[in-house]
Amino acid sequence: MKKIRHLFNWILLLGSTLMVCLILGVILYDIFSKGMSSVSWHFITRFPTNGMTKGGILPAMIGTLLLTFITTIFSVPFGIACAVYLNEYARPSVLTNIIRASIRNLAGIPSIIYGLFGLALFVQSLRLGTSVLSAGLTLGLLSLPYIITTTEEALKRIPNSMREATLALGATQFETIKDVVLPKALPGILTGVILTMSRAAGETAPILFTGVAFYINGISASPNQEFMALPYHLYMLSTQHQSIEEVRPLAYGTATVLILLVFVLNIVAFYIRFKHRTKD
Repeated sequence: MKKIRHLFNWILLLGSTLMVCLILGVILYDIFSKGMSSVSWHFITRFPTNGMTKGGILPAMIGTLLLTFITTIFSVPFGIACAVYLNEYARPSVLTNIIRASIRNLAGIPSIIYGLFGLALFVQSLRLGTSVLSAGLTLGLLSLPYIITTTEEALKRIPNSMREATLALGATQFETIKDVVLPKALPGILTGVILTMSRAAGETAPILFTGVAFYINGISASPNQEFMALPYHLYMLSTQHQSIEEVRPLAYGTATVLILLVFVLNIVAFYIRFKHRTKD
């Protein structure tokens, strides 16, 4: 009876996994089969023309990369520092439990709420205006709970015996964290950071109110200007354009480029993670 139950559970898990992979495969096949014909060097390196019905997506690509860079610069150091404090310095108490619960609740808030909060805080209160800086800071706030949670989980996997051995040799707590704990936890931290940045690169709602534009004549290199981004560009081409059927191939091409961009970033990050594990 126990073997039959074990076999049933294994078949159930395998079937669920295959079903998810099948659905994902169908979605990716639909996007790539319809989008790869539009992707070319001309499509990637040219500006949109003729009312966004022709040309390329260069401004949207550069805007997405700049937005992700600002988000990373803002969220990663603060997120890791907060996780280190909660796991290594803060003593167990009601306050720390409330802080952890609040962080996990913030991770479940819809992204549109972060967009409205970013509009009120960065655009209006701090008077940064609708810009890539305001959008990047908003996405940074959205990313913080995920980075804190994944970093803290990576730190918890490091055995306390390693910390105790280092402290017994005369190292300070800060030196122990810097030279032993963080290097050992780096693979897990990198994984959480990359997955979070991949999600941030594909967000539309938070940047909708804080700086993204449908079309800009040129490339926004300044953090104080409005910008184009691939997710919003895709949204506009798919739902709001006056000639949706005409630009549908461009929309599929934009979706293909966005998926490939996120995929390449993940591959690079996982390679760095694998290389670090190999050295260890």
